[in-house]
Amino acid sequence: MAFTFSRQRISRRKEIFNVFGIFVNNNYAGGLILVLCSVFAMVAANTDIFQSFNNIWHINADFAIGSFKLEMSLLHWVNDALMAIFFFVVGLEIKREMVVGELSSLKQASFPIFAAAGGMIVPALIYAFFNAGTPSANGWGIPMATDIAFSLGVISLLGSRVPVSLKIFLTALAIVDDIGAIIVLAIYYPSHEIHPEFLMYAGVVLVILMTFNRMNLHNAALFLVPGVFLWYFVYQSGVHATIAGVALAMCIPSRSPINEVRFFVRSRYYLDKFKEASHGQLNILANKTQLNIIHNMHSTLRKVNPLINRFEHTINPWVTFSIMPIFALANAGVVFDGFNSFSSVHNISYGIFFGLVLGKPVGIFLASYLVCRLKIAELPGDLKWSQILSAGIIAGIGFTMSIFIDSLAFSNEQMINEGKASVLISSVVAAILGIIALRITTGKPKPKMRRLVS
Repeated sequence: MAFTFSRQRISRRKEIFNVFGIFVNNNYAGGLILVLCSVFAMVAANTDIFQSFNNIWHINADFAIGSFKLEMSLLHWVNDALMAIFFFVVGLEIKREMVVGELSSLKQASFPIFAAAGGMIVPALIYAFFNAGTPSANGWGIPMATDIAFSLGVISLLGSRVPVSLKIFLTALAIVDDIGAIIVLAIYYPSHEIHPEFLMYAGVVLVILMTFNRMNLHNAALFLVPGVFLWYFVYQSGVHATIAGVALAMCIPSRSPINEVRFFVRSRYYLDKFKEASHGQLNILANKTQLNIIHNMHSTLRKVNPLINRFEHTINPWVTFSIMPIFALANAGVVFDGFNSFSSVHNISYGIFFGLVLGKPVGIFLASYLVCRLKIAELPGDLKWSQILSAGIIAGIGFTMSIFIDSLAFSNEQMINEGKASVLISSVVAAILGIIALRITTGKPKPKMRRLVS
């Protein structure tokens, strides 16, 4: 009886850890945490009880070593330093897609590239229509963005109903959208006055990093240490510091230190040696020869895995479950009082809402249809135009990137709050409408074939 009870406890504990592992490795979990942090930030911003929480982001958190001093508030550390790590991961995703993914060839990339371009241009034009000639005109970049994590999370809620090719299309589109947002940030939303001398210093660091890439070096420190200097020089140059994260990602080696043939031969050699050393015994932990072989195999596996994969695998969970929630806590707090006291706030709301909810799907659909009619690209064979339109609605979820651009586009606190509120409302509406549209335009999931056991 005691043995049975013990086995039940062990089984139950395994189930708990399995559920926790699924939770941590699930993208929906990161999205859920991000939503909860955003809701808490909004409640805190409109409740006197959390006044101390609201004030914490304005505390000076200066960094000093000897005579060197970097003066920044906690909010600036989040938006300029932590978000640089976020953009580093975005840059890794972009490079991976350009090397082996949907953006690796012109034929594959043309369809999502033109679709993303339409999904950025039309929302910006809609925003400009409502805000041209007003103090809020600088916010045209806000509705251009697509939040890749939320978009893929929402589209995955429908499971196997959604064709894999549609998920691939949305992923590639969102990545191209990120490239556009990065270009817009670098050119149109500098953090302060441009200082060419620091741009020159950043260029020198980039040359060093590209040399390391060319040499196919895979020591992480050789890229991270210069990356810190790159971030500092870009920050001081006036270009937004997050661009340093993307630039660093582009310099990370994507080629393996050993080729496929060497990896196969070496692995086969170790496996043969492992079998010879077993002597028919099951307890391999006591066999020093086999332990040494396992160590060598682990070293070989590490070598065949490019540095770009190792970085992405290591940093991505930290970005999903730490950096993005902190960003939401620091930036999603919207004060809903007093919007009517500023003359142009309604223009901001109209521009962002119609830009994201209407401009995104219209721009994506029209651009996609046009390039297919002109024979520049082809619609994937198993997709329908109604599904492309549905994916365009999902792409209207701006959230993280839109809120980030909103904080850079305006200096007036009321305008910033109005922009954040509009982004949040628009993203929720786009998510709901997108799910409804996808359910209508996609068929029922195919039933899984059950194996007959005799």
